Order: sequence, then C-alpha cells, then structure tokens
Amino acid sequence: MSSRPVRIGVRLAADQSGVGRSPATGEVPLDFPRDWVEFVDPADPEQLFRCDLTWLTSRWACIFRSGCPGIVAGRPDDGCCTHGAFYSGRDDERRVREAARRLDPSTWQYFRAARRGISTVVDGKRRTRIVDGACIFLNRPDFPGGAGCALHSLALRTGRHPMETKPDVCWQLPIRRTFERIRRPDGSRVWLVTIGEYDRRGWGPGGLDLDWWCTSSPSAHHGSVPLFRAYRNELTALMGEPAYRELARHCERRLAASQLVAPHPADPVRRPVPASDARPAGRRGRRADEGAGPPTARAAGSTGGSARRRSSTRQ
Repeated sequence: MSSRPVRIGVRLAADQSGVGRSPATGEVPLDFPRDWVEFVDPADPEQLFRCDLTWLTSRWACIFRSGCPGIVAGRPDDGCCTHGAFYSGRDDERRVREAARRLDPSTWQYFRAARRGISTVVDGKRRTRIVDGACIFLNRPDFPGGAGCALHSLALRTGRHPMETKPDVCWQLPIRRTFERIRRPDGSRVWLVTIGEYDRRGWGPGGLDLDWWCTSSPSAHHGSVPLFRAYRNELTALMGEPAYRELARHCERRLAASQLVAPHPADPVRRPVPASDARPAGRRGRRADEGAGPPTARAAGSTGGSARRRSSTRQ
C-alpha cells in the first residue's frame, strides 16, 4: 500500500472558501467544533498522530445503493464513482491492474472496453478511465453479474479485503490521511500524521459543487457501530497496529463519557447517559466491528510498525 496522500479530484467552478456553508442537500456545514487527540506513535517516536475523534467516533456508514443519491445529480447508481479514482502511485495502479486480470465478462461489465486500457491521465495524474459517464470498474444496475464496483465484488468473492483490489483512495474513504513535517519549539522535527474526515474539501477544486456528499449528510450517519470500529482494518493499514490500538483506546474513553464533547452534527442526537451507567466498552465493545480480522500483510503493508511516511503534505 502506498503511503502517499490520495485524492479523488474534480474540477468545477466553485467558491472554495466554504466557510459556514451548508449545501442545499440537508448536509451540515463544513466547519463545526471537533474533538482532537494527539499522541506519539508507539512504534516510532519521531511520528506524531493527530486524530479527529469527532469523526472517528461518528456513526457514519456507507449507504451505496441504500439511499445514496450520488455525487452527481441524476446518477444515484454511481455513488461516488462518477469521476473515477486517482492512483496514489505506481504500486497502487499495479495492484489494480493485477486485480483486473482476475475479472472476466461475467463479473465486469466493461471487460471489453478495458482492452483500450483501464487508466488515463488528467492534469498530469493517472486515474481510472471513465466509460459511459462513470468509472470503468463500476458495473451498472442492468449488468447481469451484479451492480457495484467490480474490484470490490472480486475481493468479497475471493475471500480478500477490498484493500487488496481497489485503488487506495477508494478503500480509504471516508478517512483522510495527510503528512506534514513540523519543527517543534525545541528545534526537533517530527512527522505529523493527521487522520480525519474526507469532507468535500478533500476532493480538491470543485468539491463544494458536488450535488451530495455523504460524510456531512445525516442520512449516512446511522451506522450500527462507530466508524473507528467498523474501519479497524483500514485504520490499521493507515496507522500501524500499535497506533490503532492507542487510537481505539482514546475513542472508547470518549464514548464512555456521560456527555460527548463536540459530537458530529450529522450524527443522531445522543441521549445523555447517567454518570453511574457510563463505563468503558471493554472487550465486548471492541469486538463490535464486522469481525473480518486484521488485513493480510500483503494488503496492509507492515501493520505492526509505524505508518510509512512521505514528504507530501496537504493537498
């Protein structure tokens, strides 16, 4: 897995400030109070994690084909796949190519179209091709082999995690990881790794003009478990196992509080918990995720160590 920050990317005419903006789709504003935690990577003292607890303990869940209106008006079946996906690097594209070789006409609607290639170049960056208005890997509802991402279906069909078959940006959504080299007051330098919400701004120029976006929509905040549990595998791949365990500890403590500080405004209203009833979730709570188990070393890289670094900063 590449450690490079990833982007989807869409260029539309838009006011990029977004300050206080609340789209007409019922989404909450982009800017609201958030609860952050910082901790040193247990596996690397020269790496500092800064994590958005408001987002990571939210009840966000993907609603693709379950009420998702899509990011482009009139194309609900595309979900967020309309504009394709930019690769994070050569390794990312190579992994996707290898996965595509395992598809056939019965599992991939655009198998024959792929003879002309699966990738294209936009603004000097490589991404998946667009065919019939959406990503070449997106099977449409009328496809006998089933609708949805052909690469995602391949992973589920072969007992693998989608991290092993899909572009980095696709399996990382809705998590956004960025790197920044910072100098502390004593002159020492560390890597600041930020783990947060992939909101509209994460799309780059034009992100504010998407017809709809899930992370800020209350309709996508009804998950049965908090995001940090449901995305344990993905977060472990992005942070490393030791750092994920530390993050989970902070998230569990936050959820055990009688009243949350800076809850996500798109989440359902949380009823106050009497102090006498508030207690950590413990092991039972930690096992509340999907239970798919940790990703393989091939899928997630060296999950036992620190997150791999690169000098790229925010995009």
